[in-house]
Amino acid sequence: MASTYLTRTQGTGSSYDIWTLSMWVKRNGLGSLQGLMSTAGGWNTGGGMAIMFSDADVINIYNPSQGSTGGNYNQCTRKFRDTNAWYHLVFRADSTQGTQADRMKVYINGVQETTFNMGNLPSQGTDWNNVNRNGETLQIGRGGNGGSTFFDGSMTHVYFIDGTSYDASAFGETDATTGEWEAKTSPSVTYGTNGFLILKDGNTITDQSSNSNDFTLGGGTLTDLKDNPENVFATLNPLANNNGSTFSNGNNTLQTASGAYAWNTATMGASSGKYYWEGKLSVNGTYADFGIHSTVAPNNSTYMFASAYGWSYNGTTGQIHNSNSGSSYGSTYTTNDIIGVALDLDNNKLYFSKNGTWQNSGVPTSGATGTGAISITTPDTGFYFPACGEDVDNNSCTWQLNFGNGYFGTTAITTNSGNGYSGAEGSSKFNYTVPTGYSALSTKGLNE
Repeated sequence: MASTYLTRTQGTGSSYDIWTLSMWVKRNGLGSLQGLMSTAGGWNTGGGMAIMFSDADVINIYNPSQGSTGGNYNQCTRKFRDTNAWYHLVFRADSTQGTQADRMKVYINGVQETTFNMGNLPSQGTDWNNVNRNGETLQIGRGGNGGSTFFDGSMTHVYFIDGTSYDASAFGETDATTGEWEAKTSPSVTYGTNGFLILKDGNTITDQSSNSNDFTLGGGTLTDLKDNPENVFATLNPLANNNGSTFSNGNNTLQTASGAYAWNTATMGASSGKYYWEGKLSVNGTYADFGIHSTVAPNNSTYMFASAYGWSYNGTTGQIHNSNSGSSYGSTYTTNDIIGVALDLDNNKLYFSKNGTWQNSGVPTSGATGTGAISITTPDTGFYFPACGEDVDNNSCTWQLNFGNGYFGTTAITTNSGNGYSGAEGSSKFNYTVPTGYSALSTKGLNE
């Protein structure tokens, strides 16, 4: 959602003092100011309020006095740096409370936060600036009226409650089997006049409460992803970025850095099972590689395939590279070619396709026989991770990964009448037919 935000002009609200915001978010970019919700003026001017991730990756809640700037009210000390996780955030505002700490309560995945760096706490009965004010703008995904304080990530199940203060249990519950916090898909809440529910199923910004408090797209593009709190998909891992690569499009696009042996790995790996994913080479370098590795990208000038546990299909030579050597394998590939990976960890076999054709006459469903497969060794770490990059230190390339969300960069898959093809877990969308028995690398896929 970087540069994407939503707006709505509020009507006369039920309360200026009492409200609740509940949302699920997954972060992509870190280390910058990113707005979750704001009213006119936002964090940097008197007259607005804002809830934001700070450049230190903590949550700041601003409600500046009229005419002032900044005005940090509450700052959670907890860091939010897991780019693979969905966080459930609940902000429970009630400035009528006599105890200052009760005037804004914050819940993370069902648990109330108790450690804050306190700033300018509101006096009892102080209004939240422009919240529920008739004619004033409410924004989702941006921190103020100006600047670039956009949320960089994904959102779903965004509830705003006007006039009632709810805790996290109104919107989520603990799964009795897994012990994990999960969303209630149909919570019993009273929305109030300005209340709304958006982004519940897909990317609709039409209010799904009974209020018809619809939003408009203020800027950017909304993308309907398969990734959600109940099924988290792998992405590339910006926290393992030791060679200066650039990540975008939900950390599914990688531009490698020039001047380094830049390659990067995904947020999820696997030790058993069968998995499929795709990558589109949108900008070719001189030595593009696509494959797997047993560790996250190291902080040194080392080829992706230098290790005995690093395997890559090279675009320039068509070879398979491993242990600093190459062997004949398949066709070369270049800009706009789509490479598919079928990783069979039940039989330690690896297959690559180019534009839907399995190379070396590979048959990913051949099991232990491994027809046309690359035989791989059991990884030293116990896991293999998707990996891609550029293995020449004076050039760069750009890979667009599809782990099942149905996009290469910002371009939606249009094959199979726009429906794409799903993995065995049934919740993914790929450009080419997935081999029978192979799943997306996602939480559902890992449990298939």
